[in-house]
Amino acid sequence: MSNTPVSPPVENKMGVLPVGRLLGGMAVPMMISMLVQAFYNIVDSVFVSQLSEDALTAVSLAFPLQNLMIAVIGGTAVGMNALLSRSLGAKEQAQADRAANTGIFLALCSFLVFAAGGLTLSGVFFRLQTDVPQIVAYGTAYGRICLGCSLGLFFQFTFERLLQSTGRTHLSMCTQICGAVLNIILDPILIFGLFGAPRLEVAGAAVATVIGQSTAAALAFVLNIKCNKDIHLDIRRVRWHGPTAKSIYRIGFPSILMQSIGSVMVFGLNRILISFTTTATAVFGAYFKLQSFIFMPVFGLNNAMVPIIAYNFGAKKAQRVKRTIKLAVITAICIMAVGTAAFELIPGQLLSFFNASPDMLAIGIPALRIIGVHFVLAGFCIPAGSVCQAIGNPFYSLIVSVCRQLLVLLPAAWLLARTGVLTLVWLAFPIAEVVSLTLSSIFLRRTLRSADKAMQGGE
Repeated sequence: MSNTPVSPPVENKMGVLPVGRLLGGMAVPMMISMLVQAFYNIVDSVFVSQLSEDALTAVSLAFPLQNLMIAVIGGTAVGMNALLSRSLGAKEQAQADRAANTGIFLALCSFLVFAAGGLTLSGVFFRLQTDVPQIVAYGTAYGRICLGCSLGLFFQFTFERLLQSTGRTHLSMCTQICGAVLNIILDPILIFGLFGAPRLEVAGAAVATVIGQSTAAALAFVLNIKCNKDIHLDIRRVRWHGPTAKSIYRIGFPSILMQSIGSVMVFGLNRILISFTTTATAVFGAYFKLQSFIFMPVFGLNNAMVPIIAYNFGAKKAQRVKRTIKLAVITAICIMAVGTAAFELIPGQLLSFFNASPDMLAIGIPALRIIGVHFVLAGFCIPAGSVCQAIGNPFYSLIVSVCRQLLVLLPAAWLLARTGVLTLVWLAFPIAEVVSLTLSSIFLRRTLRSADKAMQGGE
């Protein structure tokens, strides 16, 4: 027999690299890709708005449909990501592979449901919102394409999260940027019929979107096969597995609800604001576009933080878990502080990107300054909720989201609107964030206590 010692298995970098270097290396690519996505959202709206106001309205009315798709696959991917990373940390390779293959199956099932709904119910959805024929026609075409051909969206999310869950965030950044850039290039070509392409108008924006998503999905799939050796994808294993699906949705279902709740909040607040003037709703829409440049990097940081925490929690490395949380929270607060400074110091310049009228500036400048105050508080609340998800207490995040958006923000905005002073309505945002901060602090402390007990016997 040979006396050559057997080399121990090489551990994933999430369990051995210095936490600061690890978090930075994983988060920066995600933050860049999130900023690209935020930039795309604005550019896409600019192109469509050049057709007509009806075209922009149709795309805007489609937001709940698109947001619901993203909520479902995003939440599913969060659950798959956390379960997979935790299994890798606990050296449970079979469970990690099962999480990946089951996640792919769930993405396919979700696509079939939305495709069927989009192809058959898009017209009904838009006719319920408006009776303007042009808006209904634009919106129906847009909805049928975006939902009926959404396989790329569902697989893009799934395969990119598989790369992220094993620490290969630079690869997922490449796929996201590739899809977004292709989308931006194709938008004007297909919308306006440039370079000999047919003029598809709003439908062209939808076609550009699904082409970009499908390209990103295909690239992410190839990168998983070629570069992601921590998991093993097998078409024969892409099937239903009840216990694994239950574990995925136990973590991911709150994320699905939280993002869906955001759509309800936007709808309700628009109803409140439009009672004052349509310009107030325009300001609110501009705020959402602008805040994405601040919140998206924090969401990217979160996406990097979750697999690191889940992996080291599974490996019972308590100090690495705590160090990751501390660095993520500090970084998020710093990013949000920059956003607060921008909203306080240059609100007029920010609104000028949307060709703001004098009335819009009169309403928007105080609005941005009031809303911007809560960003720093959100810099703690957002990572705190993700920590709960990563360690296995996802319903804490759901409770915070429901309380903040439905039980505090909307009622506060409605009550403040009763004063007849529009400026006071914006105070609902910092009021809701104070409540969110209180609940997030309580739940994070409880989660860390239970995590400490679970990790006893590790480091």
